Amino acid sequence: MDLHTLLSDTLAGHRLTPDEAAFLLSVSGQEVFDLFRAADEVCRRKNGNRVTFVRNQNIHITNICKNLCGFCGFGRTKKSPGAYLFGEDEVKEQARYAKERNVTEICFLSGVHPDFTLETYLQFMKWVHEIHPTVHIHAFSPDEIDFVARKANLPTPEVIRQLMAGGLGTLQGTAAEILVDEVRKTICPAKVKTEVWERIAREAHSLGLRSTATIMYGSTETPRDRAEHLDRIRRIQDDTGGFTEMVLLTYIHQKTPLYEKGLVRYGPTGRDDLVTTAVCRLFLDNFDHIQVSWPKLGTKMTQMALLAGADDLAGTMYLDDVTGEAGGSTGEYLDPDEMEYICSDLGKVLAERTTLYKIIQ
Repeated sequence: MDLHTLLSDTLAGHRLTPDEAAFLLSVSGQEVFDLFRAADEVCRRKNGNRVTFVRNQNIHITNICKNLCGFCGFGRTKKSPGAYLFGEDEVKEQARYAKERNVTEICFLSGVHPDFTLETYLQFMKWVHEIHPTVHIHAFSPDEIDFVARKANLPTPEVIRQLMAGGLGTLQGTAAEILVDEVRKTICPAKVKTEVWERIAREAHSLGLRSTATIMYGSTETPRDRAEHLDRIRRIQDDTGGFTEMVLLTYIHQKTPLYEKGLVRYGPTGRDDLVTTAVCRLFLDNFDHIQVSWPKLGTKMTQMALLAGADDLAGTMYLDDVTGEAGGSTGEYLDPDEMEYICSDLGKVLAERTTLYKIIQ
């Protein structure tokens, strides 16, 4: 393939194929800058000069998890040293902090405790909304929906309906990692298979519950695997329009089982981070927003991603133990003033948004 012809055709309206996406993911050398320029052009067409963020806060309810994925350094068994499970007092305390900080979105970023049930999840949301009634709750993955549905012997659409009635605002698109079952057998064998993840995402969208889409890249997958993942996500979006954004999650390798077992030597390079950002922007033509994860990349690489197709800085966060436990060394809070600084340095304008991308004036 000829890179410049492909990029020119894409900017003119050509829809990339998975083969072409795999080719673009392998671009290196000086040609990466041509790729970045094309992605930035598409981003500007969709979002102008604007970069967005949400004032959000994570609540890590537990690090005890049924999955214990190979890419994760956060999960523990019940009897592991350092295992914890928050109760009502701790959850409400975190909700009070969120209210004091004028947080508009709370994310449950938690292990999937083997004892959790549908009632447990409804209780967590009730505790939060008792303290902060107006906050948007962004929580639970298709894997968690499947897990509690099987426990309750309920169809997954009914579980989604009950969670929506209990206060769920949007569904997390996590547990996707790479939606290729051969890859999942290595990196997350205890999580739902690809077809189940897709089915539950589609069910949520059909019920009016929007979700994020995610890609966790840089572990054992190939460029073709990433392209297949993006193609599946794009097909779901074609049919439902239910994804709010694509969230890129670079694999942090240093303290994870995959690395400790010698199945990977390193995580993604800086080139890989930016190229993957650009390819997501070019391939996902039915998405308005590409989100970069500053806790994983650090603010300097995050700034460069804003020149390679990304337009959203995620949120203030306040806490990200998942990245830290895997070996990440970035901070746990990004002040909007610093966001403004890195955006203005690029000639871009920062705007605060809601979870559903309504701009807050």
